[in-house]
Amino acid sequence: MPTQREVNVHAKNDRSTFLSTLPAAQSDRTAALAIVGVSAILFALAVPFAGKPLIQVPAFVASYQSALAVSDIITAVLLLSQFAVLRSRALLLLSTGYLFTAAAAVTHALTFPGLFAPTGLLGASTQTTVWLYMIWHGGFPLFVLAYGWLKDDNGGSKIEGPTARPIVLAVLGVIAAMVVIAWIVTAQHDLLPVLLRDGRYTTTMIGVVSFVWSLSFAALITLWFRKPHSVIDVWLMVTMCAWLFDIALSAIVNMARYDLGFYVGRLYGLCAASFVLAVLLIENVRLQAHTVGLVGRLREQSASDRDFYSKRLALYGAVVESSNDAIITESLDGIITGWNKAAEHLFGYSAAEAIGQSIYLVVPEDQRAEARGMLNRISGNESIAQYETVRIRKDGRQLDVVLNVSPLRSDGGQIIGASKIAHDITEEKQSREKLRRETEERQRIFETSRDLILVTDGFGNFIQVSPSVKDILGLSPEDMIGHSATDFIHPDDLENTRSEMRAARRGQTKRSFEARYYHFDGHEVTLNWMGTWSEPVKRHFFIGRDLTEKQAAEAQFRQVQKMDSIGQLTGGVAHDFNNVLTVITGTIGILADAVADRPELAAITKLIDDAAERGAQLTKHLLAFARKQPLQPREIDVNALTLEAAKLLHPTLGEQISILPQLTEDAWPALVDPGQLSTAILNLALNARDAMPDGGTLVLETRNIFLDDGYASMNPDVVAGNYVMIAVSDTGSGIPAALIERVFDPFFTTKEVGKGTGLGLSMVFGFVKQSGGHIKIYSEEGHGTSVKIYLPRSTGVQETEYEALQNVPITGGDERILVVEDDALVRQYVMTQVKSLGYTALEAANAAEALVIIDTDKDIDLLFTDVIMPGNMNGRQLADEAARRRPELKTLFTSGYTENAIVHHGRLDSGVLLLAKPYRKSELAKMLRTALAS
Repeated sequence: MPTQREVNVHAKNDRSTFLSTLPAAQSDRTAALAIVGVSAILFALAVPFAGKPLIQVPAFVASYQSALAVSDIITAVLLLSQFAVLRSRALLLLSTGYLFTAAAAVTHALTFPGLFAPTGLLGASTQTTVWLYMIWHGGFPLFVLAYGWLKDDNGGSKIEGPTARPIVLAVLGVIAAMVVIAWIVTAQHDLLPVLLRDGRYTTTMIGVVSFVWSLSFAALITLWFRKPHSVIDVWLMVTMCAWLFDIALSAIVNMARYDLGFYVGRLYGLCAASFVLAVLLIENVRLQAHTVGLVGRLREQSASDRDFYSKRLALYGAVVESSNDAIITESLDGIITGWNKAAEHLFGYSAAEAIGQSIYLVVPEDQRAEARGMLNRISGNESIAQYETVRIRKDGRQLDVVLNVSPLRSDGGQIIGASKIAHDITEEKQSREKLRRETEERQRIFETSRDLILVTDGFGNFIQVSPSVKDILGLSPEDMIGHSATDFIHPDDLENTRSEMRAARRGQTKRSFEARYYHFDGHEVTLNWMGTWSEPVKRHFFIGRDLTEKQAAEAQFRQVQKMDSIGQLTGGVAHDFNNVLTVITGTIGILADAVADRPELAAITKLIDDAAERGAQLTKHLLAFARKQPLQPREIDVNALTLEAAKLLHPTLGEQISILPQLTEDAWPALVDPGQLSTAILNLALNARDAMPDGGTLVLETRNIFLDDGYASMNPDVVAGNYVMIAVSDTGSGIPAALIERVFDPFFTTKEVGKGTGLGLSMVFGFVKQSGGHIKIYSEEGHGTSVKIYLPRSTGVQETEYEALQNVPITGGDERILVVEDDALVRQYVMTQVKSLGYTALEAANAAEALVIIDTDKDIDLLFTDVIMPGNMNGRQLADEAARRRPELKTLFTSGYTENAIVHHGRLDSGVLLLAKPYRKSELAKMLRTALAS
């Protein structure tokens, strides 16, 4: 692209600048000093001979005065020309001083004796010219003094308004002043003291001339101290030096007219008038030469500009035509005046078809008011940037475009139309919308994912954390964002995690590994991680799946496998042992008859027979555990069987233990071997007795139960369906948590040696499983134990009133419920059920967490808490503290113990609401509504 050249009109120290404001250069000072030095030397040489008489040459005076007058007038004119621009009062006074000097020189010449008349014109006398000389040489220093006081580095104070008027007034003032002075020194000369007698100076003359010389010296000193000095200031000081030499030679050291001092002083005066004039003339010539050169350069520049603009116009035309965006110009009434090739391609109309048509050609009807409004804004000198709108092609297809509209101006600057740049964003908008949907979907996945999604920087600091962290780790995203992952990962898994992150940065994507994180309540949560590294954004992305459920299911499966394996082994051993016992018991009778007459041997035989009987009982228990005992199931009334068992237990358990039957009405019949069931209840009662050495309460309870799919998913050996529950609960010492999983193992017992075989519970377990049922133990150390037997309901019976009640439509709600449960798996199951009923569910693992939530969330409607929990506060105490803080808060308890067991163990007040585990969804819904309405 051609570039435009520039003309430098004047630089900072260009000599064409006005001399009255142009700072004096060192060269100016050096030249002035040299001239003053030479003048001083010549003055010193002339002083001794100043009084030497010379030939009288009146023509010299005329020539001198004429040259002086012309020089001063030209100088005054040049200074006034500067004043016309700068308006400086100081310049006006200085130029007036030169006009005064010129007028005085002319008047002096006219009145000088012997030039135009023997005694001079205008009625001059012998004192006229000498007084004019003194007034003339004293007047100019006064003007210089005034100039020196008024000037500054910017030319001094300014005159407002037109400059012609002060110039005319200055000229007229000088003329008027000179007329008055001429009248005084001619017509009134007799009133003036005598300065010149017989061609020689009087004493008065010495005083007057000394005063005039002092005025000139004062003007020189004023100029010296009034800095900064302009060029005129420097040469005006040279002028005043010559002026001092003029006065000294012409009127002080000489003796009379026409002596050497007279002639040389006049020469100094002429020089004094010439210094400033010469500088001004030289600068004026330079200015003229500079102006001529500048005009030439401007002509060259003009030709260059014409070439530049023609090329630029051609280039702009090429740019417009080659632009990928549509460029359109239109008049203010909407008529298209310009249409480039991109517009043809975008809208489908050729330039010939579009130019001259209304812009409505490409504007949909419902957008025409918008187009008119845009033109109105343009006519108001407003530009429009990045305006998204819709336009229409020739084929009728709509386009999404973004417009940039600017006013189009004429050479005179008037707005005559609009220039539009239209960029097609149809595909871009579609891509943006697609990206928006994808981003929204990803955000929704991020927010609703049940897996834990983490984003960290290269140093392992969390950038983003999915909301699922609340369910998995009990933390909020804000608790983790900004913190290092090392604050949450188990120390033993840190190095492995770092190794996986390093591997990901080396390009090994989709890394899968396990690492344990700490839950808010302190327990460990094992997660399986999929991780990858994004180099463009320098971020790690992790997806962690909580393995708690999987590990629990695997543990349960392993327990089932273990029990099955033990059962198979036990069954095999019992079978073979039974074969051995068959031989022993079959032959012991023969042996007993043979030794009947020998008492000592008969006693041994009886001992062997008793041992064989005990062995038979043992194998019977082992076969029951192995689920290989012969059963004779029939439909029975569990309530009647339980009551019968309670009667038999009274003498067995002793007086210190109270037996409390709690039987539900309309209990379903069960298909089970009644003898084995009675034995199972007896075994459970005997275990309960052993757990209550100081006495207590034994609760025998029956209940109709439905185990749903949720419960079945948590217990792999359970089939969802209807069951009759028989619960045996005690208020004894309870079972340690670490031993709960082993209580059904054969030969495992916590009793002292000789106090039990460890086969009681294992026999009950085998009997229940062989009967197609389920058994569950709830126990807390120091509180007691509840063993629940779930037997399948007998089929082929009528629907009971209980079933009808349970099958009514489920009613949910929208209240906020706080679920407090220490078992993570159970808590997750309860949260799912509560949310499925429409409630807003919050969760806590213990009483401390629950109280924090109760304090921060004032909108909680119901506290749903387990009764027995580890820690310093159980569910009953939590409810009491919550009621103290929030008296209006409702409470619903839940427990693995039955309601009757809990109440009679003294842990809950009579009348409180308790939902016993397990429960079906309809029971949960009913109890939640009951609690909220209480």
